[in-house]
Amino acid sequence: MELGVWLAFFTMFLAGGLTPGPAVMLVTTSSIRYGFWASMAPAIGICAGNVIWVTLAASGASALAHAFPAAFLVLKIAGIAFILFLAWKTAFGEPVDLLRREPPPKAKLLAHGVGLQLANPNALVYFGGLMPAYIDAEKDLATQVAILLATVTLTEMFGLTIYAVGADALARRFQSKTFAHWFFRIAALTMAASASFAVY
Repeated sequence: MELGVWLAFFTMFLAGGLTPGPAVMLVTTSSIRYGFWASMAPAIGICAGNVIWVTLAASGASALAHAFPAAFLVLKIAGIAFILFLAWKTAFGEPVDLLRREPPPKAKLLAHGVGLQLANPNALVYFGGLMPAYIDAEKDLATQVAILLATVTLTEMFGLTIYAVGADALARRFQSKTFAHWFFRIAALTMAASASFAVY
């Protein structure tokens, strides 16, 4: 992979990792509710979901999307529905306060991260629509996929860790139920809005 191509890919995914979306909101709200270390479970789950997306992109999922647009539209709608469900749970699913509570099992948090990322229609755009443009069919596919996967994982974890650290600090500083009430609802609204962009 040429350096210029990699830098363009790196910049795109770094910007994506730092942009608030469903993944960021899931990790942020987990960090506030359960603490930084607990929030790393859904973050790892999100990165695991990316492994599947990268594999699909490398194996020609974008070509399938063009060949069977109706099937991918159904997947996109199902993904949006799942994210809206998670947004609803974020806003109304648990008592709204900033007091730390015992986190659910890490496997459950991990599964939420994997499920959200696989259902994320924005990921379908990034991985199915954009990533294949960075793969050179004339060069070794395995090496390119390994580079792309490492880049995606590092940029994603970097962005999610920044948000998790900030949310953890926020939760320690603010103990207002009113603040928490509005924070979780705004986070849920952001999660739902970011998914809705995939409709277009």
